[in-house]
Amino acid sequence: HVQLVESGGGSVQAGGSLRLSCTYSGYVVCMAWFRQADGKEREGVGGIYTGGSDVSYVDSVKGRFTLSQDNAKESFSLHMENLKPDDTAMYTCAAYRPATPGPCVLSPWLVYNYRGQGTQVTVS
Repeated sequence: HVQLVESGGGSVQAGGSLRLSCTYSGYVVCMAWFRQADGKEREGVGGIYTGGSDVSYVDSVKGRFTLSQDNAKESFSLHMENLKPDDTAMYTCAAYRPATPGPCVLSPWLVYNYRGQGTQVTVS
């Protein structure tokens, strides 16, 4: 049974930085961070393959957010820089194992059957 636990959320001023971490237990292949702001649909922020070589981001965070992975610590992190008020949301880490060999996908959310509880990020 896979479990994921986030840490690192909080409040920051615009232009500031935060680092979110997700610790997992169990075997996962595809990992990602999602976010959902009040009144908006959930969106995939960025995804990373366990090998670490395949990383993708939603356009709105490219150049500002960086995903990384530490297999030894069974964790993956989202480093966020130059944060904007529009980045304010509940951030959730999630993971899944593809049923058949193939690339990881950042959407839809439903394929990510392993999910954390979420951590709030507020940018003012």
